[in-house]
Amino acid sequence: MDKPPLSAVLTQFPPLPLALIATLFTRLVTAAGGALVSRTRRGEPKVLDAMLDFAAGAMIFVVVEELIPESRKNPGPVDLVTLATLTGFAVMMVIDVALG
Repeated sequence: MDKPPLSAVLTQFPPLPLALIATLFTRLVTAAGGALVSRTRRGEPKVLDAMLDFAAGAMIFVVVEELIPESRKNPGPVDLVTLATLTGFAVMMVIDVALG
């Protein structure tokens, strides 16, 4: 017996409770990550560096895989969106180097 995909199941529920559940889930995951970092802070600095590297990589992955292709689908000033994304990345790198 085939199970329906999760997206088909979730569309049967009202969006407001789904948004609340998703928000609570992300808050719990964030709290768990914060607790892990606070316990690691007194420990090995290399572990904390690896955790920060993973978080940065996850954010870059989301931008590259989700936000940029989605912005290309919408009609409008695609060049402006690309320029704004690259400018934001450049500002982030300058701040990282200046404060790093």
